[in-house]
Amino acid sequence: MRILLVTGRLAEPLVRKYGKGCDVFVAPVSVAAFLTPKLIVHYLKKAGIKSEDYDLILIPGLVRGSAQQIEDELSIPAFKGPRYAFDLPQVLEALKQGFKLSKEVPADDLFQRDALKKVEDIKNKTKNKAYIEKALKKPYNFLIGSLPIGFDFPHRILAEIVDAPKMSIDGIVSKAVYYLNSGADIIDIGMVSGETNLDFVELIPEIRDALKERGYNIPISFDSLNTREIKRALDFADLFLSVDESNLEELVTEKPVVLIPTNQKKGIFPKNPAERVEFLEMLKEKALDLGYKRIISDLILEHIPHLARSITAFQLYRERNPNDVLLAGVGNVVELIDADSVGINAVMAGFAKELKISLLLTTEVSPKCRGSVKELRRALDMMLFDMPKDLGFDLLILKEKRSEKVEYEVKSPIIEAREREVRPENIYFRIFTEENKIWVIAHKGTGQILTIVGEEPNAIIDTILEHFKISPRHAFYLGRELERAKTALKLKRSYIQEVELFKEFY
Repeated sequence: MRILLVTGRLAEPLVRKYGKGCDVFVAPVSVAAFLTPKLIVHYLKKAGIKSEDYDLILIPGLVRGSAQQIEDELSIPAFKGPRYAFDLPQVLEALKQGFKLSKEVPADDLFQRDALKKVEDIKNKTKNKAYIEKALKKPYNFLIGSLPIGFDFPHRILAEIVDAPKMSIDGIVSKAVYYLNSGADIIDIGMVSGETNLDFVELIPEIRDALKERGYNIPISFDSLNTREIKRALDFADLFLSVDESNLEELVTEKPVVLIPTNQKKGIFPKNPAERVEFLEMLKEKALDLGYKRIISDLILEHIPHLARSITAFQLYRERNPNDVLLAGVGNVVELIDADSVGINAVMAGFAKELKISLLLTTEVSPKCRGSVKELRRALDMMLFDMPKDLGFDLLILKEKRSEKVEYEVKSPIIEAREREVRPENIYFRIFTEENKIWVIAHKGTGQILTIVGEEPNAIIDTILEHFKISPRHAFYLGRELERAKTALKLKRSYIQEVELFKEFY
């Protein structure tokens, strides 16, 4: 194909570098994002570009408007390329493979949409009634409530609501909806350790009904080590965590249970991986003899410094029991290390894929784990493919996949920046975040004059300038703080005015 790449002056070197094999048209503007389809048509016509010269025109993804206008005027198919030049090789390769670009959507967005559509296609296949009926005939697939789980279905996430009896019903339902919207499949009701809350157990049907009213017909699991609580919940929940040697004989049920290699009353928990596996296998056989119908094995995923031995136990158990459905509490690992959760969740998802662990239990107790359910869902979606790399979507939030810098030739005089004394103004602003929005309160003296609420810094600063006369320096300051507040919201961090979001590290 004869392809013409349109760009501006500053990006020209990168476009020529990454667009090898294509012709490059450099429009007389510094930044390609300043171009419009109308301007591109004007410049190409002025340069004498004709319909027979090229098979396709690629314009920068940052150009606003549709490439259709270019195609209409020049009779050459025109599409939007990527936002950044270093993504050109991927786009050009995709074109060779028959990938269809858009006239309105940048190519890099299109790749992500295409990849996420593949994820949905894989998941939708497993929602087909005939597929489910056939899959459920195999020993390693079964239902939790109405949700099919097992080897022939995607990994399922249990999101735990910790210390649920301490919360109101509305609070529990709100937290559950948040988890479900983040990608959870099962809501886990976590009871309070060391307490007996039998009256709360009776409220589970109310929680289920409230979720159904909001459109969520999902399984509810019950997480307690208290035998009396579990007994009371047998009629209300769909799955039970955690059954062990100490209560095995008291809790016989046809509903699925998670079996763990412990005896809570005697303080038994084998630390050696082989002993742990043998102990759990013994409990499983005993449970089946007692009349349990569906057993999910959990070797107990320990936090560092015992992570390696617990992963070894999982692997050894999987080798000896290839058809057993497993659960792993990945929240144990994520919560108990002071490191960003996103990378740890990605590794845990990979561990689950390798050992065919069907259920992953997590939670978001501490601020450092906010967003863990969503991170784990994205990571598990990545694991639907052979290699979790170059998929078109990723879990890169704080770091970048590729790094390129634009070189500028400095021809103007150079001066050192210096800060000047700031004169106080009679209007000042207090900025904070709440309910996923940015709030700005304008003060004069000790009194509040006006409160502005929004999500976009540009809209807020425009509104401020519409109502107040402030200096350029003050406007720059507000712009910086508003952008910092928006970044905090994106990353689910707290925001305090004039306090840096990130500590020095690199």
